[in-house]
Amino acid sequence: MTFKALHNQHRPLIIGNVWDVPSSKIAQKSGLQAIGTSSAAIAAMLGYKDGEEMNFAELKCIVRRIAQCTTLPLSVDLESGYSRDPKEIAKHIMSLAELGIVGINIEDSVVAENRVSLDPVVFAKTLNEVNKILTSQNIDIFINVRIDTFILNHSNLIEETKRRMKLYQDAGADGFFIPSIESISHIKEIVEFTKLPVNVMCMPNLPDFDTLTRLGVKRISMGNFLFDNMYVQFGVTTKELLSKKSFKSVFLG
Repeated sequence: MTFKALHNQHRPLIIGNVWDVPSSKIAQKSGLQAIGTSSAAIAAMLGYKDGEEMNFAELKCIVRRIAQCTTLPLSVDLESGYSRDPKEIAKHIMSLAELGIVGINIEDSVVAENRVSLDPVVFAKTLNEVNKILTSQNIDIFINVRIDTFILNHSNLIEETKRRMKLYQDAGADGFFIPSIESISHIKEIVEFTKLPVNVMCMPNLPDFDTLTRLGVKRISMGNFLFDNMYVQFGVTTKELLSKKSFKSVFLG
């Protein structure tokens, strides 16, 4: 089944978000159908803040190793494209396609001191130009556009999200990623607004997977939360062994 087809199953595609080869291998052994990199997790692993602080070459190096060590379809979190120039963004996507990458996430916000929205009309124009370049080079890759209205708590939240969805759909988006959306009513309204697959992300109050299936969600991401949880547990275990002056707790369970 192609990566695009995985977004049209009865049940949502569960994306295992990974950051290195071991996490990718665990995701594959767990029976997931596809994996996607988490930019926040990779950035943290390399000692950077999220938001294109690492450079594209560093990201590509890690993506190459992951791609060589898994047989699962792999999508890459490209943040905002690591450029505002559509030619440069397309170049990045084409170089990932050469590694066998089947999809990318690209977001409509950037981080300076704080995360801010890009002008949606300008972003749509960029997206359209990127698609034209990819088409001219016969590059077929799933473009999942991340809309950050909920992350940034925009005024007129739903209407602004719908406005951006319409602009980006017309520009060639294959799907929409709406991080931080949680309420059933919001999810229902967003899903019913578009024929494209909608992707939601792990959140404390996100409905369970059966409910998301009934709402028509087609993709569920884990984000960087499993990565963060892993290191919380690392801290707990380290404190415990230092407190008990013994490694026994490492080997329990």
